[in-house]
Amino acid sequence: MTILISTGLISASLSPISPAVAAETSEMAPQTKASSDQVEKLIGTLRDSNAMSGSDLVQRRAGFERLMASTPGPMRVQIRHVDANGVDGDLIWPARLHHPIGRRAILYLHGGGFYSGSLRTHINIAGALAKAASADVLLIDYRLAPENSFPAQRDDAVAAYRWLLTSGYKAGNIVVAGESVGATLAIEVVLNQLHLRGPLPAAVVAMSPVTDFAGTGASLTANASEDPFMGKDELTLIRNAFVRDRSFDDPDISPLYDNLSGFPPLLIQVGSRETLLDDSKRLADKVRQAGGSVNLEIWPGMIHQWQIFPFWLDDARKSNARVAEFAISHFADRPMQ
Repeated sequence: MTILISTGLISASLSPISPAVAAETSEMAPQTKASSDQVEKLIGTLRDSNAMSGSDLVQRRAGFERLMASTPGPMRVQIRHVDANGVDGDLIWPARLHHPIGRRAILYLHGGGFYSGSLRTHINIAGALAKAASADVLLIDYRLAPENSFPAQRDDAVAAYRWLLTSGYKAGNIVVAGESVGATLAIEVVLNQLHLRGPLPAAVVAMSPVTDFAGTGASLTANASEDPFMGKDELTLIRNAFVRDRSFDDPDISPLYDNLSGFPPLLIQVGSRETLLDDSKRLADKVRQAGGSVNLEIWPGMIHQWQIFPFWLDDARKSNARVAEFAISHFADRPMQ
C-alpha cells in the first residue's frame, strides 16, 4: 500500500509501493503564528511544572504526573483495566454503539524518558487515537527507571504485544505506536519479532523517536538552542538510568544500529526544532535502504513530544489525526466509514 501525504489530509492508494518511492519526506505547511504562540505557551507550562528540571528522576516523574493530572481526560471512550501478560494496562475504545471490540488494536507505548509517564499521563492521546482510528488502544504501564533498567521496559512492551496476539487480534490488525522513548520501544518490539521471526504488526508509528543513545546526530548540537527539553544533558540522564552497563550503540539499546530489513510500513513524525531530528532522518534512511516503506513528517516549529498535548496544541490534534489515518490505511480489516 502506498501512503501519499500532502499538506492536507492523508490519502491512501491501493497500488503496491516500491522502495524507490518508499521514503518520501512529506511536505508540511509552514507554521502559523497561532501555532508558534501555542508552542511557546506550552514551553512555559512545562518549565513551571518542574517535570523537566533537576537530576532527581522520581521528582521529575511526580512533576509530570501533577501536570498531566490537571489536563482534561478523554471523552466518549470506554476503558477497561487489563493484565497484559503481567503488565498493567488500559484497553480503551470509542463509546459507540456496536463498536466491534477486538478487531483492530493500537499498542501505544508512552514516552517520558523511561523514568516517567503512566496510564494517566497518556490517556488523552490514547483516547484520541481510539476514536479517530475506530480501534481499541492498549496503553500499558511498563516498568520505569531508575528502579528498573534495560531490558525491563522492552520486555514489558513485547509482552503486551504478544498479549494482543493471544487475545483475538490478528497481527495484520495491530499497529504499534509511541512517542519519544515510547517510539523507541515500538521499534524495539518489531525488531524483537523480526529476530524471532514472529508475526509482525501491520504498521509502526514513531513520534519523535530516540534511535541513537550514543548521541551522534548533528542536530543534537545544531538544534541545541531550539529544543528546550531534549539535549545532550537530558539524553545522558536518560541513558545512564536506562542503559547502565550496556554500550550506547548496542542495537538492543539504539535501534538505529540494528538490521532493519523486513521492517513493516513506518510513519515517523518529528519536529523541526528537535535536537533528535537526525535520529528520525537517519532511521528513515536506513529503513529505505533496507527496502522498507517509510514516511517522514518534519513538523515546522514543533518541539520534542508535542503530540501528547492535543488539548493545548492545534498541531498535536492534527498530528494525532494523521497517525490515525495511517493506522486505518494499514489495518487488514478497515473500519466502516
